[in-house]
Amino acid sequence: MNLKAAVLALLGYAIFSTHDVVVKYLGASMSPFQLVFFSSLLSFPLVTLMLIRDPAHGNLRPQHPWWMALRSIAVSLVPASAFYAFSQLPLAQAYALLFVTPLLVTLLSIPVLREQVGLPRMLAVVLGFIGVMVVLRPGGTEFGWGHAAALLAAFGNALQSVILRKIGTHERRVVLMIYPLMTTFVAMGIALPFVYVPLEASALGGLVVVAIFGFFATLLMVSAYTLGEAVIVAPMQYSQIIWATLFGFFLFGEAIDLSTLLGAGIIIASGIFIVIREASGGQSRNTPVLQTRTRGYTSGGVNISLLLKRKSNK
Repeated sequence: MNLKAAVLALLGYAIFSTHDVVVKYLGASMSPFQLVFFSSLLSFPLVTLMLIRDPAHGNLRPQHPWWMALRSIAVSLVPASAFYAFSQLPLAQAYALLFVTPLLVTLLSIPVLREQVGLPRMLAVVLGFIGVMVVLRPGGTEFGWGHAAALLAAFGNALQSVILRKIGTHERRVVLMIYPLMTTFVAMGIALPFVYVPLEASALGGLVVVAIFGFFATLLMVSAYTLGEAVIVAPMQYSQIIWATLFGFFLFGEAIDLSTLLGAGIIIASGIFIVIREASGGQSRNTPVLQTRTRGYTSGGVNISLLLKRKSNK
């Protein structure tokens, strides 16, 4: 089953990478705010279906309103930041910086989850941030808004993931979905009049493709995590660096940057070490990285962890 799960995860992340290629193309002609606005709009039917089918009793009032508000703000920032990074940076470089998320999850789990992080995991985090410095090459490359956006997306994704781990067992699934989606929709809607450009048929088709690819890739990931162990499935996300390098070279004429690949390799090694360390037991009670089964910058904010929660509740 683990082999089948790994194959499904690889296929899912290949589709996610193709999703990001379309996002990069769309980012050349429209603002990420407009892109996220329409992506969120296309996600409402899915959330409405979930609301209708939700067997849990209760209302839509959150049990932890302040944590919910903070998570909703974080979720609203992530896709716009990631999409902007895709439009400004080579794909491989954007992915390398987004891969910092597990390292940030480890750090944020200390104050939020009261997680005990031992020396080996802290050293892995330090090594991962050395990898970030290799990617950014201070003094050798100009740090731009695209880099800042990628790191902001990684931080926002880590923050919302840790908060979800903290309050996820106390809140209804629909509540966890609808508030971030509404916050994203409203925030992007406020920005929309300032950045709106008329949608051509090709752009509208691209938005539909982004929504469909994101939806089916998420279903594949849900199947992968349902069939296999998280410690096997989670590292499959790093296969995206291969697709990013190939797509960047063949579709966008991006040179293969050895420093970016070296830095990405260091970040990936750190992330995999943290996953294995959590899986082996150690001092981790919450295994926050292993439990972070989501790609927070997918358009529409469809959360893999929440869909898995639905399956486990049946």
